[in-house]
Amino acid sequence: MKVGDRVRVKESVVVYHHPEHRSQAFDIQGTEGEIVAVVTQWHDRPVSANFPFLVQFSKKFKAHLRDFEIEVI
Repeated sequence: MKVGDRVRVKESVVVYHHPEHRSQAFDIQGTEGEIVAVVTQWHDRPVSANFPFLVQFSKKFKAHLRDFEIEVI
């Protein structure tokens, strides 16, 4: 997977920062978005991020996800 790929959340992932459901548990399984970043470096140093894929679902909602939680459409 790379930046620009359209992806779908295939696993059950509960988030608490969805703009329409603030501070409430919200499952984003089946939601589609676009990968906007793959976290591999921080301040020019390599990192091994636990949630390396930053996916933008809407203008106000982004989430960091693992590779096995999403699939390319």
